[in-house]
Amino acid sequence: MASPALLTPASKLKPLSPVKPKPNSIAPLSPPPTPQQQQPRNHHARRHFLSSATAILTSPFVLPITPAFAGSDEEYVKDTEDVINKVRTTVNMDKNDPNVADAVANLRETSNSWVAKYRREKALLGRASFRDMYSALNAVTGHYISFGPTAPIPSKRRARILEEMDTAEKALSRGR
Repeated sequence: MASPALLTPASKLKPLSPVKPKPNSIAPLSPPPTPQQQQPRNHHARRHFLSSATAILTSPFVLPITPAFAGSDEEYVKDTEDVINKVRTTVNMDKNDPNVADAVANLRETSNSWVAKYRREKALLGRASFRDMYSALNAVTGHYISFGPTAPIPSKRRARILEEMDTAEKALSRGR
């Protein structure tokens, strides 16, 4: 049995004021529609039409899916040699040269376009020239992004970058 102390309040409770309903300016004329009434009658026909249209428009005959093609092997060799030359000239610039910032900006633009063009080419991913170029570009752009376009590259990093450029150039000459 419950204790009478728990049932009786220690202090007097105040009565709650009654809740007054807000007057509606528009009285509902009919009851709200049920979920079945809310769906349009032609729901199934619309669903069928949309699925058919999607299947037709995304078929390989209408929108053929072709892999991105970067170009010929000669174009890859030419573009890579251009990037190698730009990296060498930019890395070997004197830190007091007033054109360093412009050269770094030009190198970043060139390297970004080279990477965007050849990164998705499956035939190039296994090449030694691509691997070394990608690694060297990553090191160069990472340095300039972290330390700014006028910061000189440390001698060890510069030596590694130039070595990767040499190996990439040798691999290009051998067709790798």
